[in-house]
Amino acid sequence: MSEKMINLSVNGMKVSVKEGTTILEASRKAGIRVPTLCYLKGINEIAACRICVVEVKNARSLVTACVYPVTEGMEVFTNSERVIKSRKMTLELVLSDHKKECLSCTRSGNCELQTLANEYGVDEARFSGAKSNYEIDKSTDWLVRDNNKCILCKRCVAACDNQHVSVIGAINRGFDTHIGCDFEKDLNDVACVACGQCINVCPTGALQEKDNINDVISAIADPSKHVVVATAPAVRVAIGEEFGYEIGTNQEGKMAAALRRMGFDRVFDINFSADLTIMEEAYEFLGRVQNGGVLPMFTSCSPGWVRFLEHYYPELIPNLSSCKSPQQMFGAVIKTYYAEKNNIDPKDIVMVGIMPCTAKKFEITRADQQDNGVSDVDIVLTTRELARLIKRKGVDFKNLKSESFDNPLGVGSGAGLIFGVTGGVMEAALRTAVEKLTGEELQKLDFSDVRGLEGIKEAKYEVAGMEVKVAVASGLKNAKTLCDLVKAGKADYHFIEIMCCPGGCINGGGQPIVNADLRNTVDHKALRGNALYAGDAAMTLRKSHENPEIQALYKEYFGEPNSHKAHEVLHTTYVSRK
Repeated sequence: MSEKMINLSVNGMKVSVKEGTTILEASRKAGIRVPTLCYLKGINEIAACRICVVEVKNARSLVTACVYPVTEGMEVFTNSERVIKSRKMTLELVLSDHKKECLSCTRSGNCELQTLANEYGVDEARFSGAKSNYEIDKSTDWLVRDNNKCILCKRCVAACDNQHVSVIGAINRGFDTHIGCDFEKDLNDVACVACGQCINVCPTGALQEKDNINDVISAIADPSKHVVVATAPAVRVAIGEEFGYEIGTNQEGKMAAALRRMGFDRVFDINFSADLTIMEEAYEFLGRVQNGGVLPMFTSCSPGWVRFLEHYYPELIPNLSSCKSPQQMFGAVIKTYYAEKNNIDPKDIVMVGIMPCTAKKFEITRADQQDNGVSDVDIVLTTRELARLIKRKGVDFKNLKSESFDNPLGVGSGAGLIFGVTGGVMEAALRTAVEKLTGEELQKLDFSDVRGLEGIKEAKYEVAGMEVKVAVASGLKNAKTLCDLVKAGKADYHFIEIMCCPGGCINGGGQPIVNADLRNTVDHKALRGNALYAGDAAMTLRKSHENPEIQALYKEYFGEPNSHKAHEVLHTTYVSRK
């Protein structure tokens, strides 16, 4: 049965849309942009900010385009004098209680409020009077919240609810309304998992990652320190957005060149330790299957997911792989194997991780992430911070020639590269586990069943006469679904990959901000993820266990996967936070 179509006009342009379509969507189809501030498709559709108001012929008042459904014969006017006047007044009222630090704000140039103020000519405060004055919450290692820049759009609340964490919400009423935690607790005192999805959806600078740029600058400037940097897989397909490239452009070569020009002593690729993680994790999984270990086994690469499990499902801690994340494994190898080979005191090494993730800032503070009192990783910068550092250091990113990572720890496989997208860890593990179980070379390396941005994916594989059932989830709402099944004894999976952020690391809380106009119309997650899969497909080396540098590391240092020495350096423990 065909869907009923509705015919209407927007600014005199005829348009036909499906029944149930909003004026906002119909306007976009007509090629007309209606501005928004609070609206995020599928996440926050509450018509709170009233920036999207439009005029409908014969309607008594202006209506909010983001939630108002179209009707047959409707005549909509999105830019009438009445509409423009209303939007401008709303912006003036918002700005009357806004902390105006635009010159130094990290969101300057990519602030939705600033953009609208420019578009509507709001360059001075028409309204004056009482102003809010909130203490900035700097209590966590990963996030800063400045309610003086908040416009009460509630996108952050919706994003937190969408993650099934829900530790923030609107407090009080009227002029005193603000976003906070229960009983006005600091973020560090509630069960925030550090995912940073609230930062990604904030239209202003009210939320940002805890900035560690100056720590890196100081380390590089210290002649007594040997500063090593390593970049995560997902960073290379997002960093270009900060320099004007299209979403999903792989800038691995320019990124390596930029890092080298900023004075790091060595520039490495965490794809290497993603391969190392697969060796440890795949062998751990095989050991559990063959020796009656706890199943299903959960992946442990995503620190936001691990923190979520520790807070909300501590009884499932035995199901977590004991493997450190690729970031922590890389730091551990640098402070042990690399330090010994280069005759450097680990205390003189500063290990810097470039991550798509704010939870990585928390991860480096975890217990059991160091050896002999020396932390595996010392400083974490997000993709956004890396872009700001490049600009501050005067590096001309767009005109750089591509360069390679340093060796021997700069070699990674395609399996390591796809760690950055949901399903990638599972696929990488299967490439190794299946070959080790069967003793035969895989003819087809693409495990398409676990690819894609669906919240939960399942697959079954016949391997060496045994049926292996796996599941993949991204976003904590979907993680909760699988955890509930496992907790109830209703999950017959053997291996489960979970990533904290919807879509995986490509959509991590430290990635470049995608403004609402783009987020509502373009699938940025798919574009970034496709770039990783394209990179994998173009590589000759596509299996973690065939990485020659990984083979050399085991031969020279660890012996074999899951050896006693490997467990001492590459594995970790967890705690209940309930």
